[in-house]
Amino acid sequence: MRWQGRRGSANIEDRRGQGARIGRGGVQVGGFGLLAIVLIGWFLGVDVTPILNGAGGGQIVQTDGGAPRELSDAEKQAGEFVSVTLADTEEVWTDIFQRNGMTYTPATLVLFSQVTPSACGNASGATGPFYCPIDGKVYLDTAFFATMQRELGAGGDFAFAYVVAHEVAHHVQDELGILKKSMDARQRSSAEDSNRISVMTELQADCLSGVWAKAAEGKFGSLDRGDIAEALNAAEKIGDDTLMRNAGRVPMPESFTHGTSEQRQHWFAQGYDSGDMNSCDTFSARDL
Repeated sequence: MRWQGRRGSANIEDRRGQGARIGRGGVQVGGFGLLAIVLIGWFLGVDVTPILNGAGGGQIVQTDGGAPRELSDAEKQAGEFVSVTLADTEEVWTDIFQRNGMTYTPATLVLFSQVTPSACGNASGATGPFYCPIDGKVYLDTAFFATMQRELGAGGDFAFAYVVAHEVAHHVQDELGILKKSMDARQRSSAEDSNRISVMTELQADCLSGVWAKAAEGKFGSLDRGDIAEALNAAEKIGDDTLMRNAGRVPMPESFTHGTSEQRQHWFAQGYDSGDMNSCDTFSARDL
């Protein structure tokens, strides 16, 4: 991915390097964050059910205590990469919304280290990136990129860009009113139906990520040979069925919340091949 030397976003809130004081509270996660915390629970044999159910016992961070630190060169580079990727999403979605007679309001992306507060509860390095619809912000600890590469075998700069694009896609869903409808429907549904709605929501975000990738390729000429393969590999590695098998568990489709590896790859490719967000209606699809 050709990103060096290009414009970064003004909608970055960098909290890395700030001191932090930790207390008690609750945790809420979403997007890639839910997958990450489940994966960690499987790997370590930890029961993460209380966290996934929104129970207490988490942590609240106040950034008015502790000693600030200097960011490493790797952290600085990761921040620049995320900033450029975010800027690309802003330009792409502004164009797409305008073509459809709408106005796009960009999300703010919060960079943090280890743990930071959000309007949805705590953002933690252990829970991975997620989008909070309450404050319209994406939360990302760039150390998650290293986790993707080392633990999941999903390395590469465009795989990391896919992570950012996926969370921004949840903001796009929020802007379109889709995310609220999805969340409301889940609250009224049984556990199994709620999971099914979650899968459709996540697969649509994958498809919208593919739409962004196609537009970025044409608008910026930023994709290199092999970049789409990196994104598809990442989609394969984070499928619910693959995560369960890698954790030594039997895949249980009724418990899936993000979709299988095949589904995630299919919907990213659907968005990329079509370049049209109207092709991403997973909620009306007869076969996911």
